[in-house]
Amino acid sequence: MVRDKKADSIIASKIDALLPLMTLEEKIGQMTQVRHFDDITEEEVATRFIGSIIHTEGSDPGKTALDWQLKFKKFQEIALSTRLGIPLLFGVDAVHGQNTFDGATIFPHNIGLGASGNAELVKKAASITALEARATGFNWVFSPCVAIPYNEKWGRVYEAFSESTELTTKLTRASVEGHQGSFSDPRKVMATTKHFIGDGATDYGQEGGETSLSRKEVNEYLLPPYKAAIELGVGSVMTSFNTLNGISMHAHKDLITDTLKKEMKFDGIVVSDWKGYSKYGENATVNGGIDMVMAVDGDLEMFQKGLLEAVKKGEVSIDRINDAVRRILRQKYRLGLFENPFPDPELIQEIGSDEHRAVARQAVRESLVLLKNEKNILPLEKILPKIVVVGEHADSAGLQSGGWTIDWQGADRNYQGATTILEGIKKLARGEVIYDQHATNVQEDADVAIIFIGEKPYAEFFGDVGHEVSDFELFLTESHKHYIDAYANKGVKTVVVLLSGRPLVTTKEIDQSDAFVAAWLPGSEGDGVAEVLFGDHDFKGKLPHSWPKSIDDYKSKYGPNFWDDSIEPLFPFGFGLQYN
Repeated sequence: MVRDKKADSIIASKIDALLPLMTLEEKIGQMTQVRHFDDITEEEVATRFIGSIIHTEGSDPGKTALDWQLKFKKFQEIALSTRLGIPLLFGVDAVHGQNTFDGATIFPHNIGLGASGNAELVKKAASITALEARATGFNWVFSPCVAIPYNEKWGRVYEAFSESTELTTKLTRASVEGHQGSFSDPRKVMATTKHFIGDGATDYGQEGGETSLSRKEVNEYLLPPYKAAIELGVGSVMTSFNTLNGISMHAHKDLITDTLKKEMKFDGIVVSDWKGYSKYGENATVNGGIDMVMAVDGDLEMFQKGLLEAVKKGEVSIDRINDAVRRILRQKYRLGLFENPFPDPELIQEIGSDEHRAVARQAVRESLVLLKNEKNILPLEKILPKIVVVGEHADSAGLQSGGWTIDWQGADRNYQGATTILEGIKKLARGEVIYDQHATNVQEDADVAIIFIGEKPYAEFFGDVGHEVSDFELFLTESHKHYIDAYANKGVKTVVVLLSGRPLVTTKEIDQSDAFVAAWLPGSEGDGVAEVLFGDHDFKGKLPHSWPKSIDDYKSKYGPNFWDDSIEPLFPFGFGLQYN
């Protein structure tokens, strides 16, 4: 995006006039992001000069979208009532739709969009996400995640597009364009590329672990998506939990200040991740180049008092504070918040609309990857007399959507407006459809068994393989293996559909099945899966990651992937069959 130099010059003049009027306390307030209800009272928005409010796991602003708008409008009115009347930024983790709101359109997670390879579709999905975020009161989203995962043990693989730098860069451009557009468009939001940098390339896939890549490798493989986003004027960048060659990325001055801000000419906001100030060295984070701090879960007092004292003692320079505040004010002006600070009630009617869901359904169809189709069992005939559907994932919008869906860790329940895959199958099949959820009533006379297997929802470190609180592995549970055995051993034709946030070790299950589909985490429009299985649409998806052959593929730091070809995968990056 080409910047409007005249507009930016006017904004710079306004900031030059406003900044000298601000006290140190007001400046530190602008650098503060808190979670509503849980961290502050309404009155403290004014008394602590808060710059931003984040909504995430915790108390909901209300039951309806209008309730959400009115709550955030109230916070905004309080901020505007302060001496200088600086408006708030409202941020949300809308990573595959406005996924914190029950009733929003939920798209496939980024791994599925990566499988589609369709930049125009990614742009449309991001644009809809932006609109539905605006309609629920937000002007800032923490998306897209532009990590490049090198090991499927990492619990956030599904948040990223692909192991391919080239594909990730292409889709990053599309996502930033869709979310943010011209920046001042009231139907758009400020986008965030995250997590800077090396979050998906940690040794052995550990969330927040050590990234031991060389600087040359970081520049070549990990930086290109950020460069693309900055060329488009992305509004913010979020720092990562990992360390890079022993230095916390939250305090990595060389990469944040010298590389990102100076060399790459990023002029937006660098925002910390959750509790970044207290986790990663307090003053070191601000000195490293972080502009806005998520002062959540008890960090508010520590951050504001600690930074105030640090400035007074000369441990943090006033120039560093002024740079941070200038960046925050710049984006508030660019978003038009000083002139138009409140959400638009007219947008509410577009949340979860038929038009939005049609785009999400297209995204589901194009994300599916066909790995096997023995004797062309697919597409299924709609007139088959008896189809049996197996597996709890077939009839659960929560399970088919994964983490970051309504709840932070996702859920196994249905949610408003979503269509399960089983519902989609029943819409299209003209014969009898029997749901044998746990393969306890085997239908030996079925014409075909469509068996759904996969992971339970998870987010962040809870999905790391080997983490002490996680029971997720890179191979299937015994119960899901039983689903396939129960029908394959009886000679019933089997179509296996895997719902997961990453490639899993499923070599035996692929061998057992007549057809095998990687469906990733499709989101709210489960009928998109059925439309492809029954041939209304052909498969278009291609693997965004190499597919592992065995658990032994993960004995080294990285799995079988595009970047490290020392391990031969079962299926290579870019593999995917079609009917035609």
